[in-house]
Amino acid sequence: MDVPSSSLLGSAALASLVAFVSGALPFSAWIIRLLAGRDLREVGDGNPGATNAFRAGGLALGIPVLLLDVTKGVLPVVIAEATFGLSGGALALVAALPVAGAAFSPFLGFRGGKALAVTLGTWIGLTGWTIPLVAVVAIVAATLLIEPDAWAVALALGAMLVGVLLWVAPAMVVALLLQAGIILWKHRVELLQPPRRRWARARAPT
Repeated sequence: MDVPSSSLLGSAALASLVAFVSGALPFSAWIIRLLAGRDLREVGDGNPGATNAFRAGGLALGIPVLLLDVTKGVLPVVIAEATFGLSGGALALVAALPVAGAAFSPFLGFRGGKALAVTLGTWIGLTGWTIPLVAVVAIVAATLLIEPDAWAVALALGAMLVGVLLWVAPAMVVALLLQAGIILWKHRVELLQPPRRRWARARAPT
């Protein structure tokens, strides 16, 4: 193997390690335990993520947790691209690894959250607000229309895929597919329930 290839491989390996560890940092669990004295595993659905951080610590703790969870997706991608010069398939792998780290954190016994905020962060790092805006609009609209929420997440991932195919380099489709596989696995229990129109129940006769 020539020197440039060895250097690129080493850069990709280091960037991948940084990406996984960054995603794995359980800021929500640490901050809520430290500042609110609560265990997120005993809050809401037990998911160590921003939603339960808001439940346990209110806006004062929930907002910093959300920002940190987004940031741990942004930084590895920016570092991989700007510092290590990665692109194409190598960058796609790096973009998937913070999501894997968040979902299967070694700091939490290889358990973790549903990795939505960190996924949003990776796409901010990759595309600015192009794909994240698609994701936010899609998930808000879908959440208003259908339940359980896992189906809204699935629809948002589909909308993101369309956006990536239209506006982003083809290699980044790999990143989204890897991320989607992890996210859908984390939502697998809810996805076993058939989707329902959220407003249908309210209109049903009593």
